[in-house]
Amino acid sequence: MSASTPARLGPSGRGPRILFYSHDTFGLGHLRRSRALAAAITSADRTASAMILTGSPVAGRFAFPNRVDHMRLPGVIKRSDGSYASRTMGMNIEETTELRAGLIRSTAEQFAPDILVVDKEPCGFRGELLPTLELLQQQGKAKLVLGLRDVLDEPEVLRAEWDRKGALAAAEQFYDEIWVYGLRDVYDPTAGLDLSAAAQARMHWTGYLRRDLGTVGEPPERPYVLITPGGGGDGAMMVDLAISAYERDPDLMPRAVLVYGPFLSGETRAAFEDRVAALDGRVTAVGFESEIETLFAGAQGVICMGGYNTFCEVLSFDKPAVIVPRTTPRLEQWIRASRAEELGLVTMLDETRDGWTPQAMIGAIRALERQPRPSQAISDGLLDGLDYVTGRVDTLLHQLPREAAE
Repeated sequence: MSASTPARLGPSGRGPRILFYSHDTFGLGHLRRSRALAAAITSADRTASAMILTGSPVAGRFAFPNRVDHMRLPGVIKRSDGSYASRTMGMNIEETTELRAGLIRSTAEQFAPDILVVDKEPCGFRGELLPTLELLQQQGKAKLVLGLRDVLDEPEVLRAEWDRKGALAAAEQFYDEIWVYGLRDVYDPTAGLDLSAAAQARMHWTGYLRRDLGTVGEPPERPYVLITPGGGGDGAMMVDLAISAYERDPDLMPRAVLVYGPFLSGETRAAFEDRVAALDGRVTAVGFESEIETLFAGAQGVICMGGYNTFCEVLSFDKPAVIVPRTTPRLEQWIRASRAEELGLVTMLDETRDGWTPQAMIGAIRALERQPRPSQAISDGLLDGLDYVTGRVDTLLHQLPREAAE
């Protein structure tokens, strides 16, 4: 909402309320995206407030801006066979899903949002969002938005997944708008979906979500390369490769700052710690950094996996980067990294093309110093996502009946 636009207040003086749903069964991506959007919306409109519903087990480690809060849903974990189990002792997955669904619905009733923004899953985890969608649509006092990252998966795989979950029908039936946090000329995540012409007309391509480049802390001694696997739950391979590069080449420079992520733990983490300690300061490591922006700001370059949020940070801080994308359980990261490489934004260390070997990683780290920054290839509107979203929020709020904000 621009400074010249009057705040949309009801007679009671209540400002707009935005509810975010972030299922977060694994990793940090959905929560971090919702947090960035909530911060931008409440910063643009000082009367607005936001609530984030999240299943992330580490939500409490993050600082949230003023007028942004979160509620932690009972957690679930994904087994190696793809099935889910409850983190809550004594409850099976059906009971946990029912509990989560009730909490989501009751929160929506009491918080009374003017806009609901759903991240990635149109029906929520195992359909838990459907009762809330039905309630809000029936009441007619809230706009419903589905937010999609730039890449979801291979088109044919995504089509089968959405058909199985009933996600396509939900996207058609419930959502007033669909926001894609990217640009169509980079990648279309809905290319494999049979969206109706009406649903396609409700789509908005926002651009990527720029990270806040405001005040950052004092970075470590420079120069250094930042190595980050994001949340870390699937990052052991990349971390092992990076440490191996420094072990193999005693002259490899600059030194590295490694952030394991909160989900890389246990015996695997302990073994990495022993190897890092033996490198005599050429690699230093921390477990979790809630303000990783400081480390990005000071880095000469970045070695990372290809998650959405890390990619946004690479672009926002304009850092030469080498992406080491995972290819299982979905090809999302590989698709994003390969397309970004085509556009000259990053380079990629591809398992098939380059080989995931210490020698390949050594070459990638050495080449960072000569690698162009993303800004040399960046296109118009690529990082305009937050501004675009705050504009859409303003538009949607003014489409609601005035009493909805009372």
